[in-house]
Amino acid sequence: MTEQASGAHHPQPRARSGGQPSATVEHVTGAQSLIRSLEEVGADTVFGIPGGAILPAYDPMMDSSKVRHVLVRHEQGAGHAATGYAQATGKVGVCMATSGPGATNLVTPIADAHMDSVPLVAITGQVASKSIGTDAFQEADICGITMPITKHNFLVTKAEDIPRTIAEAFHIASTGRPGPVLVDIAKDALQAKTTFSWPPQTDLPGYRPVTKPHAKQIREAAKLITGARRPVLYVGGGVLKAGATAELKVLAELTGAPVTTTLMALGAFPDSHPLHVGMPGMHGAVTAVTALQKADLIVALGARFDDRVTGRLDSFAPYAKVVHADIDPAEIGKNRTADVPIVGDAREVIADLVQAVQAEHSDGNTGDYSAWWKDLNRWRETYPLGYEQPDDGSLAPQQVIQRIGQLAPEGTIFAAGVGQHQMWAAHFIDYEKPATWLNSGGAGTMGYAVPAAMGAKAGAPDRTVWAIDGDGCFQMTNQELVTCALNNIPIKVAIINNGALGMVRQWQTLFYNQRYSNTVLHSGPEATGLEKSAGTRVPDFVKLSEAMGCHAIRCESPDELDKVIAEANAINDRPVVIDFIVHEDAMVWPMVAAGTSNDEVMAARGVRPDFGDNEDD
Repeated sequence: MTEQASGAHHPQPRARSGGQPSATVEHVTGAQSLIRSLEEVGADTVFGIPGGAILPAYDPMMDSSKVRHVLVRHEQGAGHAATGYAQATGKVGVCMATSGPGATNLVTPIADAHMDSVPLVAITGQVASKSIGTDAFQEADICGITMPITKHNFLVTKAEDIPRTIAEAFHIASTGRPGPVLVDIAKDALQAKTTFSWPPQTDLPGYRPVTKPHAKQIREAAKLITGARRPVLYVGGGVLKAGATAELKVLAELTGAPVTTTLMALGAFPDSHPLHVGMPGMHGAVTAVTALQKADLIVALGARFDDRVTGRLDSFAPYAKVVHADIDPAEIGKNRTADVPIVGDAREVIADLVQAVQAEHSDGNTGDYSAWWKDLNRWRETYPLGYEQPDDGSLAPQQVIQRIGQLAPEGTIFAAGVGQHQMWAAHFIDYEKPATWLNSGGAGTMGYAVPAAMGAKAGAPDRTVWAIDGDGCFQMTNQELVTCALNNIPIKVAIINNGALGMVRQWQTLFYNQRYSNTVLHSGPEATGLEKSAGTRVPDFVKLSEAMGCHAIRCESPDELDKVIAEANAINDRPVVIDFIVHEDAMVWPMVAAGTSNDEVMAARGVRPDFGDNEDD
């Protein structure tokens, strides 16, 4: 391993009078040692399902006054809930499953957390150590399976190794570039007698993340910023992970450069701030997409030049020099060559950049971006985000999501599924503060929203949590509403119900001659007349949600919109689900078609922005 970090979520050792750490020794089973270790690292919530191989750990968990276990309905729900918990609280999320299918059901949320750099510890049971490799009942090599999608993983076969492994797992997950760590524990290690002492001696000799940036690189970056005519601060999710939003605001206002925040960074910089030009990417704001294309300098902070941002890479930002700052050296230069590479924690990088830019200003070097802002403001005025109301009087999905955002209590956390509703939630809700927007960015995991919202609410019970979900996503993980109802986790769910896999249907409309192959959800090729007439009532989400212990409402008219949203916001003793029946032909715009250049951004169907040639110098 190549990283290690400062600011680790390491428990502080108790000290003897001589200043040496003291260790409390207890005689316990491996399972008791596991639960004690979780208590010591500060884990207060575990999402999981018991099974044979992990069962020894569930017995002592029943006696813990510090660790709350939430019994989910599917292990995928446990993993996404742990991710939502981590994203909302900034702490390490914890999920637990048994061996075999229990462990493999965690693969999707682990991969999701890996793509989005979420601190997660997944604890799985394994068959007894002597049975490993024999194809024993419910045996799966979960370490081998998850090796490409974890930051690190451990197989524990000795009870005495459990405290050290848990301490190391939490340290690795939460430091450097955060990510998921899997701890697979053999059943006999959980059952064996051992001694528990804390703190353990950790041993991670190759794990040394660089957090302090190199001063020379910082100075070079500051010179480029003050010397540029068309700079852009390209802000990624790493700024949120580093807790660097206050520093970012100082840097932006000091330089006066435009700021674009990626899908993973929404809330890192206030949407309402005059320097904010929107979200970049395939469905980004025209101004944000174009600003990157026309820039002469891109300052990338905790971003990874993802293909959804760059479009066709060889045509991305052709005039721009690149300053690329990231905690993970593997990201720098991976997709786009960096003229000034900076390895370091985003908070320290931005704080140092502020000082270096101030020094440049003191020397009389200040950037003149007045002509640049004239262009940016013209684009903002000419190509704002917007939508059209359906001619038939039905609900526009954009309006539904916009009103949810406008009527939500202050501090509301929004979790989105994946697809059209995700992009509309990114566009039409204003994110002013960090940790208010949770979504599956890198993996694009349908089914993320409901369990992630559950985890966020469990971690932040005093905050309102809305899940903005599509009818396709909702049908993947809605069983976790039972978990919410039974565990006093009163989330609110908006189902944007267009009766189809909306984003896939949009592509079929645009690129497949309107041949809607297998994207209609509410009727199949053999549907009966009854099913066809029921339309978007198969399944009936109101009845389904009521059966799972929720308060459920259906909304089909714009006239009812504010009333039902207010009703949902007022109910806090159970989960609330609103089935919004929306127009099926609504599309997400702007759009850059996959595999094309960002120069070909479309503001709306058939509308390609005209920027003239004067900016192409």
